[in-house]
Amino acid sequence: MMPPVAPATRPDADPFDAGFLRGVVGGEVRLTPEQAMRLHDGLPLDELGRWADARCRVLHGDEIRTYVIDRNINYTNVCTAKCTFCAFRRDAQDHDAYTLAVDEILEKVRELVEIGGTQILMQGGMNPALPLAWYETLLEAISSRFPTVHIHAFSPPELIEFVEFFGPPGETLEDRLRWVLTRLQRAGLDSVPGGGGEIFAPAVRRKIGLGKCDAEAWLTVMRVAHELRMNTSATMMFGHIEGVADRIHHMALVRDRQDAAIADFGLSGGGRYMAFIAWPFQRENTPLGRVRDWGEQPGEEDAGAMFPGDAVARLDGTGDRAAHPGFGRRVRTVTGTAYLRTQAISRLFLDNIYSIGASWVTMGPHVGQAGLRYGASDMGSVMMEENVVSSAGTTFCLTEATICRLIRDAGFVPAQRDNSYRLLRLHDGADAPDLRLDDWSGVRGSRLHVQQADAARATAPVELSIRTTDSAPV
Repeated sequence: MMPPVAPATRPDADPFDAGFLRGVVGGEVRLTPEQAMRLHDGLPLDELGRWADARCRVLHGDEIRTYVIDRNINYTNVCTAKCTFCAFRRDAQDHDAYTLAVDEILEKVRELVEIGGTQILMQGGMNPALPLAWYETLLEAISSRFPTVHIHAFSPPELIEFVEFFGPPGETLEDRLRWVLTRLQRAGLDSVPGGGGEIFAPAVRRKIGLGKCDAEAWLTVMRVAHELRMNTSATMMFGHIEGVADRIHHMALVRDRQDAAIADFGLSGGGRYMAFIAWPFQRENTPLGRVRDWGEQPGEEDAGAMFPGDAVARLDGTGDRAAHPGFGRRVRTVTGTAYLRTQAISRLFLDNIYSIGASWVTMGPHVGQAGLRYGASDMGSVMMEENVVSSAGTTFCLTEATICRLIRDAGFVPAQRDNSYRLLRLHDGADAPDLRLDDWSGVRGSRLHVQQADAARATAPVELSIRTTDSAPV
């Protein structure tokens, strides 16, 4: 899918030069962070979109754009972290805290399979009450009952807390992660999602992600997963207190680690980052959402005034919060155009990442559709359920027919894919989900399932239903 050798950089090249950009599109040369920053700030949006779209077409062709049918199962909302951008987490004693029983999760998977789903995305809060055996029991139950369902589960912050909670053997973090991931992989884990990426720059991450692992730990989890031949994804949550340079620094770390994964594991069938998805911060019901928007105070957006995040941010990630007294006290939320600009930069900069996903869940279906012309090749999930973003007030939900129609109306042929981006069904005939519908009037009434706690579940102790073992994997 991607070349084994990274393209060279030309730091002296003018990033606005059409010949240079044609080289970027063709994968012959790669952008430096400084060049990406200049393009972000200086290239008109429509031009940036055209170059990103051209790069996408080199990788994915002119005709097909994809989606997956999966279900996002948030198995618990109990969490030790106190991220200021999160409206989902609860303390164990809260009245609406929950941990799903294995049978409840199996029922959710059954409902997914009934509609043709092929994957579950399973993430939760970092709940210290759940032992490793609980996760093994769950994975074994899902993989034995539904062997065709791909289990894409447990983001890096969860896995770092698993190391803390379970006390695995090993002298290094890599050793301990390898022990935990091997146990989970043998129980049925297929791949690791890129949740919890947020922004890697330390100044921002320390401010918004209280109790969450740092960037190096996040990247180390993915390194071990790749070594164990598991694919992963990477995400970025932006549009809050960070500067634009922080976003590009975040992408640069992902690109560098992808280079290493391809070089070290690629020829032996190892894993790698398959996709990058950037999604904007959703502020409703979150502590960070109570911070004032940039521009609310007189003079904040006058000529020469700089957003505090931009004053602090550095392309190498060394920004110091002391560089601006307002850092962390103003939020710059993302408009549709700002989102498309960031997505387009990600497609041009991340030359070694196969897929860029459009974030319709947060931005809405029509901005997500526009993203297919700004470098995205994938519309993500036909989402039956989502609880984390929904807790912050965003509840967009699309049926398979609707997502196919959005892709087709953007000028492409929709195709269902699996986690490895292999095509499962190409919808180029009259039997396509969207083309079978004559009356669309009732489609918009589809509701997203949101998990609710109940008193019995919230207070019940965790129980295991099959044999567990404390022995290390051979």
